[in-house]
Amino acid sequence: MEIRIGIANTARELTFESGESADAVTTAVSTALESGQTAVTFTDVKGNTFIVPTAGIAFVEVGTEESRRVGFVA
Repeated sequence: MEIRIGIANTARELTFESGESADAVTTAVSTALESGQTAVTFTDVKGNTFIVPTAGIAFVEVGTEESRRVGFVA
């Protein structure tokens, strides 16, 4: 699924594909914000690790886990 993270005072967003479920991502972000952690860590499907400071998170958009359909539907 695709994850987009908006970072405050930055024109661009951090976008990557994650193998984690939508619930796991939202739980990780919510827990980090509520507990006062300074950063939250994500790993994409290629194995890259992203460390995002919680103070700079403007928004987090979690895509759907449903795969896109190709072709015509009758």
